[in-house]
Amino acid sequence: MPMLRILSAVEQTANHLRDRLLRGHWREQLPGLDKLVAELGVSRKTLVAALRQLEAEGFLAGQGARRKRQVLLQAERTPAQHVTILVHDQTDRRVSYILELQQELTEAGHTFAFASFTLTEMRMNAVRIAKRAAKEKAAAWVVESASREVLELFLSKPEPVFSLFGRRRGLPIAGAGPDKPKAYAEVVRVLAGLGHRRIVLLTRPARRLPQPGASESAFLTELAACGITPGNYHMPDWEESVDGFHARLDSHFKMTPPTALVVDEIPFFIAAQQFLARKGLRVPEDVSLVCTDADTAFSWCKPSISHIHWDSRPVVRRIVSWAGNVARGREDLRQMEVKTQFVHGGTIGPVKAGMEKR
Repeated sequence: MPMLRILSAVEQTANHLRDRLLRGHWREQLPGLDKLVAELGVSRKTLVAALRQLEAEGFLAGQGARRKRQVLLQAERTPAQHVTILVHDQTDRRVSYILELQQELTEAGHTFAFASFTLTEMRMNAVRIAKRAAKEKAAAWVVESASREVLELFLSKPEPVFSLFGRRRGLPIAGAGPDKPKAYAEVVRVLAGLGHRRIVLLTRPARRLPQPGASESAFLTELAACGITPGNYHMPDWEESVDGFHARLDSHFKMTPPTALVVDEIPFFIAAQQFLARKGLRVPEDVSLVCTDADTAFSWCKPSISHIHWDSRPVVRRIVSWAGNVARGREDLRQMEVKTQFVHGGTIGPVKAGMEKR
């Protein structure tokens, strides 16, 4: 069942205007801004943002400053773009931002389908992925959390590609995602301030190899800044599988148990919670626990989950705008990053007495 999504004032205004446009309420031009503000009861800033969204979707065309926007007829609107979404893992098909993306693509008149494989199933192997991708009937790709090698593979293909997260920096590719390095550094500072030194980050191999990504580098750099010599213990290697993940946790907690776990992505966070519960370890009394992502389910947790929050809506809107541009035949290689915030929550606390000396 899809999760409830609270629409912003801009989204509600855009939805209302879109519905009236589809019903033929305005034929040639939209009324002026002042008239629409008075009619809809929204701020001018909200209205302008909603109109820009409808322009990106192809419902309206701007005519310049102080001129009314032109209403585009169906034949004049942005042609539909079929987007193939290649997720990192099967579980990602049900995460909130992918569900939002499906809805927004549909509302903008585009179509979508999931690729018949995932990056995890292909073990991020570019050669295997190239063979499978060639069998897909894709007009445009959205690729989630891909390695640099995989992104370079898609850049060599004729179809346009959008990098959702992934190792996109420095590549001529459209992309978007949260800007997390500062938040990662804050997580380390807060934990170190609570007396933690055995801080362990669990993240996918693709985020660590062949070298750490920007967020992971920020984590290691901040450890050093806090007087903790970073090493493999703090960001360990593990096989990307259920058994590999739990084997890594078992190994860490046998000899020198971490006092703080920083876990990347919701599925791994849930698995880590289950592991700690099975071991009889309490959070945060025995182990502090941080998730580097947000989830709507966190609002139901007590104590609240310590996590890194980011707003997925600008990322989703960026992908929809990109889909409209490529449907028009326009090159669009712009990358964007959204702000993040470390929410301290209730799953972190001071080091348990004697733990750091064990």
